[in-house]
Amino acid sequence: MTESGVRMGMRGRQGIISLVGECLRQPPTAERPVTVLLGPRGSGASEAHSALMEQFGPENPFAYVNLAAEHALLPRYGLGLLARQLERKLPRYRRSHFPRLTLGLLASDHDLRMTSLAEGRRNIRRELDAFQERAEARYGDYLAAFLEVAGGAVGAPDGASTAALALLRDAARRGRRRLPGRKFTGSAAWYGGHPLIRSQDPWEALVELNLWRHGGDADDEVRLDQVLFSAFLADLRDNTGHSFMPRSYLLLLDNSHSEYGRRFLDLLIDARHRDTVVAGADCDPLTIVASSNRWLPRWGPATGDQWPWRLRGPDRASLADWSEHRPARDSADTWWYPLRLRDLNLDEVRIRIELELRRHSDLAPFTRLAPFVHRLTHGLPSAVHQVLEVLRHSDVPAEDGSAQDRWLRTLPERTLRDGENAVTLADAALGPLLQGIDEPQRSVLAECAAARDLSIGTRVLSPGDQLFGEMRARWLLLSPETVQPALHPWPRRLLLWRLARRPDDWDTVHELLAEHFASAGRAVQEMYHRLAWGRIDEVTAHLVARFPAVPAAQWISEFNTITAAPNRLTSAGGPLELLAGLGPGEPGESVTVAAVIRELITTRWVWSDPLADPGMRLNGLLADGFNQLSRLRRNDVVALFNEAERYRHWRHPLISTSEG
Repeated sequence: MTESGVRMGMRGRQGIISLVGECLRQPPTAERPVTVLLGPRGSGASEAHSALMEQFGPENPFAYVNLAAEHALLPRYGLGLLARQLERKLPRYRRSHFPRLTLGLLASDHDLRMTSLAEGRRNIRRELDAFQERAEARYGDYLAAFLEVAGGAVGAPDGASTAALALLRDAARRGRRRLPGRKFTGSAAWYGGHPLIRSQDPWEALVELNLWRHGGDADDEVRLDQVLFSAFLADLRDNTGHSFMPRSYLLLLDNSHSEYGRRFLDLLIDARHRDTVVAGADCDPLTIVASSNRWLPRWGPATGDQWPWRLRGPDRASLADWSEHRPARDSADTWWYPLRLRDLNLDEVRIRIELELRRHSDLAPFTRLAPFVHRLTHGLPSAVHQVLEVLRHSDVPAEDGSAQDRWLRTLPERTLRDGENAVTLADAALGPLLQGIDEPQRSVLAECAAARDLSIGTRVLSPGDQLFGEMRARWLLLSPETVQPALHPWPRRLLLWRLARRPDDWDTVHELLAEHFASAGRAVQEMYHRLAWGRIDEVTAHLVARFPAVPAAQWISEFNTITAAPNRLTSAGGPLELLAGLGPGEPGESVTVAAVIRELITTRWVWSDPLADPGMRLNGLLADGFNQLSRLRRNDVVALFNEAERYRHWRHPLISTSEG
């Protein structure tokens, strides 16, 4: 729980707040997108929901529902929860009501046990009154009953601020909210005119809903849900047609990737499309923000090849951007607006630590570790939080120096409190990201993660493409649309940490990958895996041979790629101790190209691993090495001088690079 979700959860995501504000200000009949926040678990979607509550909840009707699988939320329950929250009385507006939806839920709720349609028509008005009276006597009003049976789905999102929690409690507060009028006549007439219902008589139409629920087949169940969603949208349109009513309603749908969430979102999209495009009615006044950490099946294969949308970033999200890129209105895909949540950059990680300091002063000694935390986690919000939690509740040396470096070297093994249990950071982080993947498959994934390109790793080391497809569907590929689809650096680092505890498997995996790239004639990638395998002399010989053969800038690029290889160096020791263990068996006395390049290889190999060199203390050695190399080359030395200066005056990039 944070003091301010807007400050904490939305760093780098202000475009989402701007987009929602823009949607809420539009006229009621304006078309608005179904914005979907996409990213792996821990990418900040739940924090975004909290921030949106805090920003817009005080003056706008909003509803939040957590559609996670554990809530098993039926569509009718979800609608009941949303409507109950949207009825909240606000100072600027009259109270909203949902008579059509309430009538449809009432009519399909209890089994009328009728022997004929005519009998049901005679009895249904009396039965509906009795049902409502019992609900009001027990819960205060009928819709409040949904808080009783499914209220767990209104629980606060992860990272919710205290302000958002207060708003959420107010929106879901129990109390008497009786429908205006008790005869349901106008709403019943709406059901009699609905195209999905066979009976045109209003009361027989309601009996038909009851038959669908209690005696119908799977198609009837779907048809009932479709009608109820249409009733919900009709109520919203009717509400905004009156004076002193809001222009739009904010719906926050968390964890929409679950079976129940997908069903709910599909019904909502289809109801909007059917009413707005097929029937030609005004668009509903909903501003919808959903979140999903899975690719949604209705979008086709997770490659995205068959989906007309291309993912957008959150920073510049806007109605104009949606309008420019939305597909034609003849497809329901026109309503989506997929935003891929990005990781925090270095400045945002630093700001997050500074904000945490306001509540946890014990973090003060570790503010200087912001670059290390960013390199280690790549800025995944949940990973940043977990690392900070470990630092807060541990015996890490507070002073910057070799003792702290040695402690940080073993950070993945340090424990993190998870309720009553203490688990390692690696387990706490990988658990949610790889939820549903069993241990044998995780072991295979750790082997495949040894390759920079996960698609090659799975092709060489795992039969089939199931694991690769699963990582892509979970948004765990760092660059899904690039030539080299890499696993996100945070889970990859932790998986390789685990693989390093299986030294024989580590060597076998990198040997197989080196052979694969050798047979394909891709020498740089081959050397990357030979270095990970510990074949330093072979890598040195290759780079020594390349040094006079290619321009210096190209040589530096190849050198950087190769020396970014993972390692399974000892878990003890700081960067200088690790580097000392990689020296040649018999150091030469003269300064040669081979000697300098070998030292540069081992130095940058250690430097590239944030756990091996947390404070980047090897910058000076790298600068000296490139200076020496420039003196040993006869021409084309400017790039080598520049590289020496880059390390000597190192400034951490605000965004991620391939280094480390």
